[in-house]
Amino acid sequence: MNSASTPATAPASGHRWLTDEEQRVWRAYLHATTLLEDHLDRQLQRDAGMPHVYYGLLVGLAEAPRRRLRMTELARKSKITRSRLSHAIARLEKSGWVRREDCPSDKRGQFAVLTEEGAEVLRRTAPGHVTAVRQALFDRLSPAQQKALGEIMEIVAEGLQPSEAGADLPWLR
Repeated sequence: MNSASTPATAPASGHRWLTDEEQRVWRAYLHATTLLEDHLDRQLQRDAGMPHVYYGLLVGLAEAPRRRLRMTELARKSKITRSRLSHAIARLEKSGWVRREDCPSDKRGQFAVLTEEGAEVLRRTAPGHVTAVRQALFDRLSPAQQKALGEIMEIVAEGLQPSEAGADLPWLR
């Protein structure tokens, strides 16, 4: 909203409303990211019977040394709460794609470990997922637009992920 379209209930000063162009960009971003997430969720549900967030967890484990991460580290990398992670890992365990292991150095800690069956699901699912990402995003952008989008998203992410200890982020709780 710009000052010309400020709601009647808003204070006259102290707020920096979005300009019409900023509002257009913001709404386009929300619309596109919602559609993209839905597109990727549908593709992964169809091809592997899992939501996009579960695929991301499997990828995170596949990229980790020995295909294992502490649950707290996996929550941090995945940007999800520990509670949501615990539920997701339970579902992935039921499918046989992940198993939990106790941490020998910390009796309260646990590792999530990608099983061979989980790695096989990733091998089968990754080509279709990459095709869906490419068709939905990269094939629609020029190389310059891709570079700009990457730079923009890095700046936004950096500003939203404080590095100081004690930051109030859901995946750290």
